[in-house]
Amino acid sequence: MGEQTKTARSATGRVVSNKMNKTITVQVDRRIRHPLYGKIITRRSKLHAHDEGNECKEGDLVVIEECRPLSKTKAWRLVKVLERAREV
Repeated sequence: MGEQTKTARSATGRVVSNKMNKTITVQVDRRIRHPLYGKIITRRSKLHAHDEGNECKEGDLVVIEECRPLSKTKAWRLVKVLERAREV
């Protein structure tokens, strides 16, 4: 039998909160065309992702991928940090 491997969905977004332990909130923006008027509009999703080492800070650009549910609201995990937030 041929084994099927599902590829996990991944998303890129900004960390907007890291106040929880081992959890980050990532805002994912996607730009879509309005179905009737054709204007490009931004749609946002806030996703909770698992950050095992508490390595992310607010403002970091990260890649997350879907995984099994880890809690009531958390079903994504951190893959890598693309860009660190600038120190002010």
